[in-house]
Amino acid sequence: MQWVKAFVAGFLATLVFHQGLLALLHAAAVVPVSPYNWAPSAPLGVPAVLSLAFWGGVWGLPLWWLIRFKPAHLYWSVAVLFGAIAPTVVAMLLVFPMKGIPVSATTWVGGFMLNAAWGLGVAVFMGPVFRTYPMAPEMIVK
Repeated sequence: MQWVKAFVAGFLATLVFHQGLLALLHAAAVVPVSPYNWAPSAPLGVPAVLSLAFWGGVWGLPLWWLIRFKPAHLYWSVAVLFGAIAPTVVAMLLVFPMKGIPVSATTWVGGFMLNAAWGLGVAVFMGPVFRTYPMAPEMIVK
């Protein structure tokens, strides 16, 4: 059941944290890309934001595997660091080139920020929201 929660946490973290930060950055005119893109994405024609959220759910699985038994001080930092680095590297080196999206220093920085927010979101959903706390003794609330 924890793995289903991890997928849902990654899915929701994409919609709330990743796209929420993108909305703030777009509203501040920092990024030209608007959040919650409902345009169909190839090859299945699924709205882009739902495709992104699906992959956020998939990424939630290895993130949960990494943080599930970490003590509190590592739980949060590993979630943010994994979120910032792993999905960003895959997006910039594989996904963007396959889709013909140009990669620059700016897209790297944006990816790190948005995906770090996503990682934080997964940690929030798996911890305080879903109460799927790691079983490390210092994480147990008495």
